[in-house]
Amino acid sequence: MNTLSIVFLIFALLLAAWFAWQYYDLRQRVDEYARLVRVSPEALSADIKKIENLSNAIVSLQNTFNVERLTLNADNDRLSTVLEQLTDGVIIVDAIGLIQFANPAAQKLFETSNALGHSVTEVLRNHQLVDAWRRCQQTNEMQSETVELPARHQFLQLIAIPDTHASGSLILAQDLTRVRRLETVRRDFISNISHELRTPLASLKALTETLQNGALTDPDAGPRFLGRINAEVDALTQMAQELLDLSRIESGQVELILAPLAPKSLVNSAADRMKMQAERAGLKLSIKCGDDLPNIRADKSRLEQVLVNLIHNAVKFTKPGGEITLAAESTISGVRFAVRDSGVGIPSESLTRIFERFYRVDKSRTGSGTGLGLSISKHIIEAHGGKIWAESDERHGSVFYFVIPLLMY
Repeated sequence: MNTLSIVFLIFALLLAAWFAWQYYDLRQRVDEYARLVRVSPEALSADIKKIENLSNAIVSLQNTFNVERLTLNADNDRLSTVLEQLTDGVIIVDAIGLIQFANPAAQKLFETSNALGHSVTEVLRNHQLVDAWRRCQQTNEMQSETVELPARHQFLQLIAIPDTHASGSLILAQDLTRVRRLETVRRDFISNISHELRTPLASLKALTETLQNGALTDPDAGPRFLGRINAEVDALTQMAQELLDLSRIESGQVELILAPLAPKSLVNSAADRMKMQAERAGLKLSIKCGDDLPNIRADKSRLEQVLVNLIHNAVKFTKPGGEITLAAESTISGVRFAVRDSGVGIPSESLTRIFERFYRVDKSRTGSGTGLGLSISKHIIEAHGGKIWAESDERHGSVFYFVIPLLMY
């Protein structure tokens, strides 16, 4: 072997050793970097010697992943907040009927504290609602069902939507109780106002036809019929005015003139206005109100209108010889006013509806007036930040209360 060959061999060995060392060093760096990726990915650095491209690429991927993760977390937080605050119930059910998610509204509607992992049948507990979910699973189409739950005096609507991705379904549950109640109020209002208008209009029609047929020239019947026509027109005018007042109060167009007011002066003023009417009806009207009650902040004319209306109703439904008591006392929440009578009383099922427009407890209680007074009174009290309600022992009288907040100095 000549010298050139020996030199070439030595060079080849040195080159191979260098490449082996470079491979070994690179392998060590890659293994160490892989360990850092697994153990502490947040501590990764870029531009690591000899693996700059790899480290830069991984750091770039990590930054992109972090941004996407933060965005996803933010979206999840927003969705979670929406579902928690949503008043409609949301339930996610898997393919075999086990609940995977239920928001607070759903758990409240179906009166359960932990719906997760339970079956749809266990949570819904109503065969009509369960059947709607089953139809959704079988047909893979949206299904809707509305049911009444008499035990809870509640109306529920359930909408089952198929989940095409997970073979499960999404259930939306809505409480329609308030909507149904409003529909009942609206229907009753239309029926009542039609009745209230039909009676005086029919009377006016009959009186007018009687006058046209010759009664107008009758010296006795003519003036009497004209007087009745005038009374009916006054009743219609009063009804229109009270409907207008009620509409303005409900829409906030009536501005209250609030000022310090002594409860004793308010009670005395209302009693003075109704004293003669009570005496004519053979009733005793008494007052129970201390002189040391704190002042309230109120519109005197509006509150007096409420008291007069309550006393007027008490007079109408109390037999001669009965008693009406007008009282006021201080409570924690304010000054509580009360109008107590010894009249016919109100059935318990009607106590929650007597403040509706035109609501009548029964035919035996109908009388003069438009049937709007209590509704107007309710809105006046609520406009003062107060509360009005009634208590009654049927056939033994009623008590109407309302509370007005104190004047704060």
